[in-house]
Amino acid sequence: MADSPSKPYRRVLLKLSGEAFADEAASISPQVVASVADQLVEVNSLGVEIGVVVGGGNIFRGASPQASGMERSSADHMGMLATVINALALQDACEKRGLDTRVQSAVAMQELAEPYIRRRAVRHLEKKRLVIFAAGLGAPYFSTDTAAAQRALEIGAQAILKGTKVDGVYDADPALHPDATKYDRLDYIQVLKDGLKVMDATAISLCMDNGLPIIVFNLRTEGNIRRAVTGEPIGTIVE
Repeated sequence: MADSPSKPYRRVLLKLSGEAFADEAASISPQVVASVADQLVEVNSLGVEIGVVVGGGNIFRGASPQASGMERSSADHMGMLATVINALALQDACEKRGLDTRVQSAVAMQELAEPYIRRRAVRHLEKKRLVIFAAGLGAPYFSTDTAAAQRALEIGAQAILKGTKVDGVYDADPALHPDATKYDRLDYIQVLKDGLKVMDATAISLCMDNGLPIIVFNLRTEGNIRRAVTGEPIGTIVE
């Protein structure tokens, strides 16, 4: 098992892919969103300040076959709008559970979300509000992985939590290769050199340059977000 952090984290950034919102029946599953919201409420009750960056791949992804033939900037802007849909779904579920939540968008849409302002985001976190960052970085060609690394650094997060459908990072897809080996700990250079599917290369480089650890874990297991922020050995740590 990976070594646990020396102490619980005070402020973290949770990265959720768009696929994390989906199940076999729906692109946005009420059951899955409710489970994530329950875990976020639990973590907030511990006094941990948490921001969330959401992807939009369950609805539309700019760099995907469904965008074939489209101009990349237009496709990426569509993907940004998809992340806002997911952010609003998560906000609704969290608010229904009594967790004060703010959505901040990197693309102006004042009727739906606040504009992203770093100082305002930090103030919300200090007031123990959940902050959901939508629309990526507001610019094409940058993924929501890169947005997660950027936002984490801007708000002073101590770690990025990467919630996935598997329990860590493997040397091959465990769904296709039952003998795949799970890593308990990795360094940034190995992730880049071996092309491991943790986050994209830009995001990994940002984290490496600033010493920001990444914890990759199974989001679908109840209580795993709490386990990650409280320092229990879980998933794979990249540092």
